[in-house]
Amino acid sequence: MRRLLLIAGAIALVTIAARAQDTNATFEVATVKANTSGDNNGMLQRQPGGRLTATNMLLRPMITWAYQLAGYQLVGGPSWVESARYDVVAKMDGNPLAVAPGAGIDPMQLAMRGLLAERFKLKVHHEMREMDIYALVMIKPDTPGPKLRPTTEDCAAAAAAMARGARPTGPKAPFCGSSIGPGTIKFGGLPASQIATTLAILAGRFVTDRTGLAGSWDFDLSFAPEQRGQAPGGNTPNDSDVPGFFTAIQEQLGLKLEATKGPVDVVVIDNIEHPKDD
Repeated sequence: MRRLLLIAGAIALVTIAARAQDTNATFEVATVKANTSGDNNGMLQRQPGGRLTATNMLLRPMITWAYQLAGYQLVGGPSWVESARYDVVAKMDGNPLAVAPGAGIDPMQLAMRGLLAERFKLKVHHEMREMDIYALVMIKPDTPGPKLRPTTEDCAAAAAAMARGARPTGPKAPFCGSSIGPGTIKFGGLPASQIATTLAILAGRFVTDRTGLAGSWDFDLSFAPEQRGQAPGGNTPNDSDVPGFFTAIQEQLGLKLEATKGPVDVVVIDNIEHPKDD
């Protein structure tokens, strides 16, 4: 199984308060190189000091990260957007703090948009499309499942420490964000709206939060990894006792994904070109 994109660590530690959007955010310096290693793993890291490193990354997840999109919200583009991989090393002026998902646009993401436009000649436009979606609801009102619990981490303090250059480590280091691996989702210190956003990555559809849950939450979800030929998030029978993705959400989180339809904001690729290596 191809390893799923993991964005954790420095990028997962976020501030809780929204910051004013800096529409002029740009990278002072940036290098872009094609990666021909043949490795299927890639990683994008937002680091202290205004640094960003993307290693062996497909272009598609770089675009979706920059524009705060799920994969299904990015439409169009040539086939090589799904296959060509790149290494990016870039730095902004100063040390801009990350912004909590759903609380605004991270200056680093705005800077990445500028880099994509300059180096890849990316041009896009937004439009609304009626699509199949899921509504995230509680199975029993006000009754979270056994693995869904209110967070006890102080993510604002952790983000402030990172802004000072500290890198929390060890068993007491807080986890504030989300990461996805084969058969696992780790989630911490974020609101229910971000549970919906995280589950959408594997559900393959936009997920709207209708749980009514307030505050921030933690969970560790375990489910059967996808099998070859299986649709994302499907429940393929397996020889173990590990449930499929949708069943795990119900049994472990006390939540359910209900199929429905609704408008989804998508970004359409109008133009994109191969960059020149630095």
